[in-house]
Amino acid sequence: MGTIEVVLSMLAAVIVSGIAVKMIPIAVPTPLVQIAFGAGIAAVSDYKVRLEPDIFFLLFLPPLLFLDGWRIPKEGLLRDKGMILELALGLVICTVIGMGLFIHWMIPAMPLAVSFALAAIVSPTDPVAVSAITARIPLPKRIQHILEGESLLNDASGLTCFRLAVVAALTGGFSIAAATITFAQLVVVGVLMGVAVTYAVMRAKHWISRRFGEDAGAQVLLSLLIPFAAYQLSEHAGGSGILAAVAAGITMSYAELTGAAMASTRVQRTAVWDTVQFALNGVMFVLLGEQLPDILAGAMDAVQESNRVNPWWLAGYVLAINLGLAGLRFLWVWISVHLTVWLAKRRGDTPPQKPGLRLIAAMSVAGVRGAITLAGVLTLPLMLSDGTLFPARDLTIFLAAGVIILSLTASSIALPRLLRGLVALEESTQAREMDGARVAAAEAAIRAIEVALHDMASGQNDADLYAEAAARVMDLYRRRTAGQLLTEDAARVRLSDAVERQLRLAGLSAEREVVFALARAHTISDESSRRLVREVDLLEERVRGEQAPTEPS
Repeated sequence: MGTIEVVLSMLAAVIVSGIAVKMIPIAVPTPLVQIAFGAGIAAVSDYKVRLEPDIFFLLFLPPLLFLDGWRIPKEGLLRDKGMILELALGLVICTVIGMGLFIHWMIPAMPLAVSFALAAIVSPTDPVAVSAITARIPLPKRIQHILEGESLLNDASGLTCFRLAVVAALTGGFSIAAATITFAQLVVVGVLMGVAVTYAVMRAKHWISRRFGEDAGAQVLLSLLIPFAAYQLSEHAGGSGILAAVAAGITMSYAELTGAAMASTRVQRTAVWDTVQFALNGVMFVLLGEQLPDILAGAMDAVQESNRVNPWWLAGYVLAINLGLAGLRFLWVWISVHLTVWLAKRRGDTPPQKPGLRLIAAMSVAGVRGAITLAGVLTLPLMLSDGTLFPARDLTIFLAAGVIILSLTASSIALPRLLRGLVALEESTQAREMDGARVAAAEAAIRAIEVALHDMASGQNDADLYAEAAARVMDLYRRRTAGQLLTEDAARVRLSDAVERQLRLAGLSAEREVVFALARAHTISDESSRRLVREVDLLEERVRGEQAPTEPS
């Protein structure tokens, strides 16, 4: 099997894994299924994928980190910034030091610098993996936002610590002062470069679009290139490409608030990025499965250097590391929660209600390792500076892979049980926010329609036609403002909207079937049918997106 066939088979495995997960009656994390498919490819193929660490890092990490920064809910990030920073920075540093020393003590054949590298790469969490587990039993919104914010920042901090540890392993020396200066340089230059690149690109894009128009395809491609540009330029400038990609994504989210992009651009770009995220995450786990046999063989050789002949020692190491990570995370979350409450009381603020041990346990179990850990560990150098093999490379990759698999498995079993019947401790304001925004938007739309009607109907003989059209459109917006002051009216309006949504979906489905039938009968051209079906599809997506918000608890 050649390279092209292997790539195509991996993409096919990603597709089939997505289907297989939906067919399995129990909640099985998609990454576990993808790893199994990758192992299946390795079993039937003699071709082995040889990963070039630098190329692998460049292809996979920048777009994933950029997308995380782009889509992170900023209101949750700012509201719980204290706890998020405690988890994303404090817990990462504690994990790197504590688990690094523990791993080196447990596996003497693994050098201390490599042990720190392993501890650093298993410190980032992956909310995408958690979302696959909690799809049927969702996390409370505030907890979800904390986990997402933590994941965004600990991706950057964990990967930066990993890079410093790898450099120490390559050079054979480590200086705390030099590492501190290097870390500060990586952070400052990386963040500034990510912000500067995105800001400059978006300003240039807006200037060109205003004067010459906007091409949706070009804008989508531009968004795909931004994370790679930020990463590469930051690396050349002496900064962290990882932080640059994250900062570029956050800057992109603010740039999007200008609303300068066309609706068609946003629709196409969202679809493309969803596909990119699905493909990159999936291919990484399929690659892990494909690499597992060779990694396992190399790990067993490394373990034998520690006079451990029985291969079950590998399983013991993985279990011990997972237990250490889980225990450390539980303790840190407990301390962080109580510290947050104590600081709120000291400032005179209303302290948040203390979560119970079950919620703390859920937050601890939700610290699943996933794509970022996998992408990072696979970039370990093959050789040291003197040309010798990187020490315990296969063992490090195997242990990181074992942590990913075991944490996914444990979370898929424990998290639904911990979350079942769990009531969110915070009062959700999302429904009120959305109602208020709908009313404000509808009132602004009515005013704009009145102005447009005056301009369009001025001097026209058939002004009544314009007035009737405006009345029909404004009636749709006036219905949005109805029933918002009284709870009973609001509930009735939401129920009416839900019924109307179902009726509109039924009508749109009938429209589409007729268009397809006309195209099959050659009554209309293929081009006309595609344009009409696209119009109906976009309307259907909009209708399906108008889901009634849940009432706040």
